[in-house]
Amino acid sequence: MSQNERLIYLIDYLLKERDINLTMPSDHDDLFQLYRALVNVREASPISKEFLEIQDQMLQVDAIVNAANNQMEGCFIPGHHCIDNAIHTYAGVQLRNECHDFMLKQHHLEPTGTAKITKAYNLPSRYILHTVGPIVNDRVTKKDEQLLASCYESCLKLAEDYHLKSIAFCCISTGVFHFPNDLVAKIAVETVQNYLKHSSIEHVIFNVFKDDDEHLYKALLNQ
Repeated sequence: MSQNERLIYLIDYLLKERDINLTMPSDHDDLFQLYRALVNVREASPISKEFLEIQDQMLQVDAIVNAANNQMEGCFIPGHHCIDNAIHTYAGVQLRNECHDFMLKQHHLEPTGTAKITKAYNLPSRYILHTVGPIVNDRVTKKDEQLLASCYESCLKLAEDYHLKSIAFCCISTGVFHFPNDLVAKIAVETVQNYLKHSSIEHVIFNVFKDDDEHLYKALLNQ
């Protein structure tokens, strides 16, 4: 199920509870707002096991991916809008302490294309997978593309090692790392789809920030 399919299932269930018929919105944000409204007005009562399973699949993942720098201790710029900053802010200060501990033991910066796993602390996931994406200088090289693919493969492999079933990826190496968004999307989708052919992972989310990225991923995933 895609996230939209989960939303439609949940909304349909909640509407049937109230014996209401209406046309489903086509936009994801509109769907979620309708779902939210129905949850807000629903009084406490028994609900099916299937509903709860699909609800939890939509709202939770086993691991989220952080686009980290090679120091692996988070962004130190106050209020910066990168995902590294946001993850460390909302996970809590324990996250930086854990990252600091394993970097002290490692004695070197984290290589590009690899990944580390930590607890997620106050985030709605069990773990965080931290990966260092390639930084593009003048133009994207074949090595850059290989390293970016390695970021996705390293995270997926680590997730499997920990017997995780769901993972949410951000757009690795975009923004200040200057990797073109359309090429990132192409490499991400191809790498994940190829990996999942022989994997125990059941659910992968591409969590994007910009509308342009959403359009790119939907086109590649034929959604």
